[in-house]
Amino acid sequence: MEKEKIIQRICEAGLVAVVRAESKEQGRKITEACIAGGAAAVEITFTVPGAQDIIRELAQRYDEKEILLGAGTVLDAQTARIAILNGAQYVVSPALDVETVRLCNRYRVPVMPGVMTIRDVVASMEAGADIVKLFPGELLGPGFVKALKGPLPQAKVMPTGGVTLDNVGDWIKAGCVAVGVGGSLTAGAKTGDYASITAKAKQFVAAIAAARK
Repeated sequence: MEKEKIIQRICEAGLVAVVRAESKEQGRKITEACIAGGAAAVEITFTVPGAQDIIRELAQRYDEKEILLGAGTVLDAQTARIAILNGAQYVVSPALDVETVRLCNRYRVPVMPGVMTIRDVVASMEAGADIVKLFPGELLGPGFVKALKGPLPQAKVMPTGGVTLDNVGDWIKAGCVAVGVGGSLTAGAKTGDYASITAKAKQFVAAIAAARK
């Protein structure tokens, strides 16, 4: 899928599920639950042992029309390349690493580096970031995005960390193009309650749509 279409799909649905799986099987089940709930994308973090194997297996199992597969917690260009070779369609980092952004742009893969300051946002955009990941979101809050959008209305922002059903509407109304949601969405996987993930994904998608109206 073309880079621009990937970005468009993520922005249209607005929900990226951050997946921290203990096994390939758990990663698959979380992904299935997210698909059923209407999430546009899942982000497999590289804090998970064998993350590239999980991405590869999911890429072989699912069509891109069903779910977009991304790699998270990517700290360097080498890891980004491994993720891409195994099927990652976008790359997310906790901070800006210029070489990672350059590599992703070289292969026309959407890249979302982490930011905490206006300087970070500008530097990321100048480096070629497609979306900036506001992280950790719970420390900055929707008010930061609203303030950021004053001087930088062109910035595409996606918060991760601290996004819940109670505040997701505030993030969207502040100007975020999407949200990254981890524990508050996928916590049910710890007890095998994947139905709760589907239910919460639907609630997040509905809340995002409502906030945009």
